[in-house]
Amino acid sequence: MKEKKYPEFGILLVDDEPAWLLSLAVTLERCAGITNIVTCQDSRKALEVVRQQDIGLVLLDLVMPHIGGEEFLGLIREQHPEVATIVISGMNQLESAVRCVKLGAFDYFVKTDQEDRLINGVMRAIRMIELERENRKMSRSLLSPGGPRHPEAFTGIVTADRTMLGIFAYLEAIAQSPQPILVTGESGVGKEQIAQVAHKLSGRQGRIVAVNVAGLDDLLFSDTLFGHVRGAFSGAEQARRGMIEEAADGTLFLDEIGDLSIPSQVKLLRLLQEGEYFPLGSDRPKRITSRVIVATHQDLTAKLEAGTFRRDLYYRLCTHLVRIPPLRERKGDIPLLLDHFLEESAKVLGKKKPTPPKELAQLLGNYGFPGNVRELKAMVYDAVSIHRDRIISMDSFLKVINRADEQKEKPAPPSPPDRNLFAGVEQLPTFGEAAEMLVEEAMARAHGNQSMAARLLGITQSALCKRLKRAKQ
Repeated sequence: MKEKKYPEFGILLVDDEPAWLLSLAVTLERCAGITNIVTCQDSRKALEVVRQQDIGLVLLDLVMPHIGGEEFLGLIREQHPEVATIVISGMNQLESAVRCVKLGAFDYFVKTDQEDRLINGVMRAIRMIELERENRKMSRSLLSPGGPRHPEAFTGIVTADRTMLGIFAYLEAIAQSPQPILVTGESGVGKEQIAQVAHKLSGRQGRIVAVNVAGLDDLLFSDTLFGHVRGAFSGAEQARRGMIEEAADGTLFLDEIGDLSIPSQVKLLRLLQEGEYFPLGSDRPKRITSRVIVATHQDLTAKLEAGTFRRDLYYRLCTHLVRIPPLRERKGDIPLLLDHFLEESAKVLGKKKPTPPKELAQLLGNYGFPGNVRELKAMVYDAVSIHRDRIISMDSFLKVINRADEQKEKPAPPSPPDRNLFAGVEQLPTFGEAAEMLVEEAMARAHGNQSMAARLLGITQSALCKRLKRAKQ
């Protein structure tokens, strides 16, 4: 397998001194893992290199024969404004630095500067270029007409909801971005499915590795992600690869990120900022080559206010933010999901696909689904497993819904209205007339479903049935 270079775009080093070019290239690779490097000793050929190759950043000397650094800056700005430049000069002159910045240089360094300062400047430029490139890709993708360009990636998600289709378009737009994705939503909405889709769309050669970080203390979190060398701690008789290494050139999916302890949050922040980590017991850093996706069902903004989640980590994670709506906000998907799960469960259980009664979709549409899509799937599987007739019974669905209603806390009694509903009415209705109007309104709200209407009125279905028969007489 061909080794993937970092970054995706080339970095061109321009200097007439071959020894300095070699030294700078080695430094960038050794200290920052930068391997996509092109060198050029003749400034006259440098512009041709930029035209022919995908160059995103140029590091150039200021004093060179043929075309000097300042002249080169002007040509780059005129002909390739999308390419960033950093000047690395042997002269420590403030006037030169100011002129270079005015000509469009991203930064200015002296060759005698400390190594760390130069590396940090180059990494800042790389991150800026990556963000600019992915923003351009996102704009092109979001403005393109039609549905998803890669529908095969979304086959596992059943939906016709506009919000969900918008999420699909957004995922396609950020597919190639190396930045993290934060996926939020209630339990059961399908956050891991979204992570799987993002991984498929990324085209990464590695696999997706999922880690549930809930309940992991700091040591276990570090060992799980970073791995350890032999003898790192008592009982570490063999070296172990961490999940970051297992997800090399793929995707690392961290679920329940809202449960992560503060010390572990600090380590995750450093991993994302620096792009490197240390296996436990090792003093040699490794570079992360996987894309990080995190998910949570918790309200991270509330945790920020409570001081239990770091703000710097939150803003690092939410470069790309995806909120999956709960099922109650996309009720139009319920009939589609119902049909999908009926077919799926019938195949799994070796049965014929049953036919749902017309009232079932209405019943489910009036249910809040605290467990979202996962709960609907469980309800359908349970109903199919016990059904015998051609039309599936609604009994098992009603049992779940009634049980959920019983488990809810009784709501506080509503505050009395400012005025009696019958105040000012010239002729009061009789008890029978008032009851008849209530029944009529309940049946209208339940779309003719007697079970739901009875629940709205707080009476049994048989009592409602008797009232309806009397009303027809």
